[in-house]
Amino acid sequence: MTTNSTITSLQADLQHKIDNKTKPPGSLGVLEQLALQVGLIQETVSPVITQPHIVVFAGDHGIALTGLVNPYPQAVTAQMVLNFLNGGAAINVFCRQHNIALQVVDAGVNADLIPASSQLKVKGGEVFINAKIDMGTTNYLEGPAMTKEAARAAIDEGRAIVNSLADRGCNCIGFGEMGIGNTSSASLIMSAVTGMPVAACVGRGTGVNNSQLETKVQTLEKVHALHMLSALADQPMALLATVGGYEIAMMAGAYIEAAAQKMVIVVDGFITTAALLIAQQLDPRVLQYCVFAHTSGEHGHARMLEHLKATPLLQLGLRLGEGTGAALAIPLIQSAVNFLAEMASFESAGVSNKE
Repeated sequence: MTTNSTITSLQADLQHKIDNKTKPPGSLGVLEQLALQVGLIQETVSPVITQPHIVVFAGDHGIALTGLVNPYPQAVTAQMVLNFLNGGAAINVFCRQHNIALQVVDAGVNADLIPASSQLKVKGGEVFINAKIDMGTTNYLEGPAMTKEAARAAIDEGRAIVNSLADRGCNCIGFGEMGIGNTSSASLIMSAVTGMPVAACVGRGTGVNNSQLETKVQTLEKVHALHMLSALADQPMALLATVGGYEIAMMAGAYIEAAAQKMVIVVDGFITTAALLIAQQLDPRVLQYCVFAHTSGEHGHARMLEHLKATPLLQLGLRLGEGTGAALAIPLIQSAVNFLAEMASFESAGVSNKE
């Protein structure tokens, strides 16, 4: 069992190692903070990143069939999943570039994708996992998105997927998502957990115009009132079942298991951070394992990060999802670990320090 005194001693040893590299103290900026954080996560002064993965969870949302919250048809979810499997999406490009393994999970897509196998390697080495809970959620304008049993099953599937990766040596993981309508679920979760009004949480998602945005806000305000979401602020399972998505629930479980496995967790954008809001309510220890990749261009994400007291690494105006921000941040984490492992110390290099 790791005690507070052990952590304090390790932190001091890590800081000494960082400060004793051949550089002015603090001159590697955020990379030094990252090296310290990863060392504390792995409980060693010699951290390493092994077999980094991005896992993209996909699911459909019943609300999307109404056309009230999204300009694209629900069928785009399945089409984009097939694009991932054919290696043609942005996340495929970035994972190939940075040698990051990619898994694509059917958490609840409203289509039969590759039903013959629960796990299958496809073009480019991507791995497809069929973990479908249902053919998308129910329209939460008419009732809860899913049962609590289905939400729990999705969480358990997310945990099992990450557990399998940990068994194979992965110790750094980022999550992505795909699901037409999922910014609406994320906005409702954000509003309920943070207490912010719906309008402060809702953004343009896949690109709604001003008139569509007004309709989206009004629709989600109606949902918020219908289900009395304010009363679910501290009931994460009930909130998830009421307005969540299968991909969001599966991600919440994945976060919890990644923390249990002491992985470095790289948090992507708006929807993945909404899933983290659920995960950290279920297990508050999750946050200490998280590195926040970027601030999304999606309205509300910056406020969500402020709520979590999180400082993101990048400011690139990304709002694509898919785990793209996490894939771009993982090389920075690798750089932080590598300088700690490979950069000479003042003693080994024979360089005089400031003393």
